[in-house]
Amino acid sequence: MKYNAKDPSFYSSLGIQGKPDKEYICIGVKASNYFMPSEVLSEKGPGGGGWILMDMTLAVKTREGKVWSSDEQGYPRIYAVGDCNYGCVEGPGKPDDWPIPPIPKISYPGEEEAIIAIRNIEKVDKLVFKGIKTTHLGYPLELAMMHWPWGAGMFATSLGPDDACFVAGANWVKNSGLMCVWGSPCAVQKEIIEASKVDECAFGIVGRLIWHFVHHTPVHLFGGGPRWGY
Repeated sequence: MKYNAKDPSFYSSLGIQGKPDKEYICIGVKASNYFMPSEVLSEKGPGGGGWILMDMTLAVKTREGKVWSSDEQGYPRIYAVGDCNYGCVEGPGKPDDWPIPPIPKISYPGEEEAIIAIRNIEKVDKLVFKGIKTTHLGYPLELAMMHWPWGAGMFATSLGPDDACFVAGANWVKNSGLMCVWGSPCAVQKEIIEASKVDECAFGIVGRLIWHFVHHTPVHLFGGGPRWGY
């Protein structure tokens, strides 16, 4: 059955006489960054725009591309992670060719962005307040760059209490990814994911053991992150 508010037969097929008094549309995403100045908000994007712009380090930037929150030494001080940010870094050409193509607004990218932003805050603290200019191996201490996270291509979608589907390997290319789990096994998979993530948020030992290295991987063999982690 397809939604059609203008067709009287649509409501009658649902057993509703006439039209409802109020209609609530709960689909998609909408920006709620009203507390930020317009100069750092996108003019387009999901829901008509209003997302916080960020550079490759996740620092908030203006529409002209200037870091909005830099200190006296030029280091960024405010970062945007998760659903509030624009979800991409634009560049010349089509979105597929941008430095960071559009990222889905799901939990994994938000957590990955948070790890990168936290590491950058720690690095700026070392550079500015402790005078540390190099890593333990002698390399220059530089801010970490965001990338299109490989985990953003994994989706576990509920299709009812006993059914679901899981897609892995998707990216910014249309029709990419592979549905590798479906049916009741995937419903169980979603329950395990939900229970273990809630346990991690509650600082439970089981949840932390399962999820810690998802975003604290010491070595990256694929996925666009730095080889030796953040």
